[in-house]
Amino acid sequence: MSGFKCNFCPVCDGCGCISEMPGMGGPMESKNFILNCEGWKKINIMVEKFHPELLSEKKEMPEIRLGPMTGAVENVGYHDEKSFYFDLIESCHKAGVKLSIGDGCPDEKLYFGIQAVENLRTSFPEAKAAVFIKPYSDEKILERYEKAFHIADGLGIDIDAYNIITMRKKVSLEKKNATQLRHLKEWVNAKGLPFIIKGIFTDSDLELVREVKPDVAFISNHGGRVETRIGSTADFLWTNRKVLSENSGTIWVDGGIRTTSDAMAASLCGATTVLIGRPFASALCRDKENGPSDFMKEFKSGPR
Repeated sequence: MSGFKCNFCPVCDGCGCISEMPGMGGPMESKNFILNCEGWKKINIMVEKFHPELLSEKKEMPEIRLGPMTGAVENVGYHDEKSFYFDLIESCHKAGVKLSIGDGCPDEKLYFGIQAVENLRTSFPEAKAAVFIKPYSDEKILERYEKAFHIADGLGIDIDAYNIITMRKKVSLEKKNATQLRHLKEWVNAKGLPFIIKGIFTDSDLELVREVKPDVAFISNHGGRVETRIGSTADFLWTNRKVLSENSGTIWVDGGIRTTSDAMAASLCGATTVLIGRPFASALCRDKENGPSDFMKEFKSGPR
């Protein structure tokens, strides 16, 4: 495990990697990372005490999907960027987890992710991934959608990446408006795929959901790695679950989901899919062949 930036804490709750960036932590002394992990426990307690009627509704376990991650060398300490994507995609597919890929700088990060899914499809032709592109110019986004379309089961835009100031300046990210997002949705839907807005975490983001009505509203604060407002994805989903459900096809959420109990809390709030990032990266670093599968076994056998 030498060289990895993960500290392999017994519980991945943000306390063991405070402010380690580059690394597995987050800004503001990992405040939102820690709040994300705490948020789902609070939801379960609140429902049990004040909203028992929600427990009477039959809720299914949400779909588990790998969160889109890039920056393997600088953030994870993996020995090679390309190998990380190939190893992570293969091992998570083996664990029975749905897939996602993202993009970054340099461009090869997206292309490594696409190649990793293509490689998997040589043995498993049905394998696909949700693909998330940062908010570049519309022309550049569509160019990247074209490159990724053949391996995608959904195409999204990672609006919260705009709040990573260094990334925004480095690659000229744009703050997208509703008109731009509707045009992207039309293009994606014309290809027969769902359009996903990822990074919904503020009131202005919520307004975009009302205006665009995406196929998937994806609540995320980048794992607590963007400097926007202080808060957890769990609290945001709980507070805005009615608006989100009325203005989108389905709801996805990430941030601090570590147990079946956390996932079921998300389901009580209306989420159909939960995405997990750091625990899969950590499990991969522990054991390239079986780490993600072992994590999923523990996840499924954990508290409900």
